[in-house]
Amino acid sequence: MKDIVATRRMENGIACYYGEKGKEKFETFNYNELIDMKINALDLLNDPKNYAVDPANHKVIMKK
Repeated sequence: MKDIVATRRMENGIACYYGEKGKEKFETFNYNELIDMKINALDLLNDPKNYAVDPANHKVIMKK
């Protein structure tokens, strides 16, 4: 899991930015994927530091 450092709204979803080996990378998720994972898109945009991304499995989770 990689901590999300920033998010950006896109036309059909959200781009989640994370750091990996000193470089900034991102994973994109459409709104249907976020709904299926029970992730609140507005909360993800407003408070990205509460979330982590698993790029290998294409998932977002809320940190506790």
